[in-house]
Amino acid sequence: MKLKSREKILVAFVFIAIAIWCFDRFYYAPQSRKMIQYKGEIKAADQKMEQFLLLTKGVETVEAEVTRLEKELQRLSERTLKGEEFRAFLRHLARESNALPMKIISITPQEENIPLPEGKKESTFQYRKVTIQMVLHSTYAKLATYLKDIEKLPFLVNIDSLQIERNEEISPLLKVTMGLSMHMITL
Repeated sequence: MKLKSREKILVAFVFIAIAIWCFDRFYYAPQSRKMIQYKGEIKAADQKMEQFLLLTKGVETVEAEVTRLEKELQRLSERTLKGEEFRAFLRHLARESNALPMKIISITPQEENIPLPEGKKESTFQYRKVTIQMVLHSTYAKLATYLKDIEKLPFLVNIDSLQIERNEEISPLLKVTMGLSMHMITL
């Protein structure tokens, strides 16, 4: 059986078609599925990497905040006299009120313990907060000097509230109601 040239070309095309179909079926299609699978894995890895980058940034932010708070605690510890705060405050108050234009009417100290954070063992240092309500009669200039001198004390004193009233009964002095708070370390 002799094939004509047209039949030879047709058989050649059939073999080429079978070769292309075999190539597609056994090589290209599995490789395409693997490529799709790899693209999915790459996308998942990119998402995980982005999450890790966000976590890393969060950790860096937390580390910076912890460093800032440690510096603030160190600065506060340097300004704290460890048990002598209230005595030093009273000495300062007595020294300032010794001058004539300032009269102390009342001092009401109130102490509160600051609880430790959960999960912490008892430390050797325990912080206490003492709030003091004071009523005094003073001139404006003497009050300004007193408030500036509070800043120079060797420990931290916060002025929580300050109320200044003019009262005709005690004129020329002003009636000053002041709320102070200080943190003390108990050993």
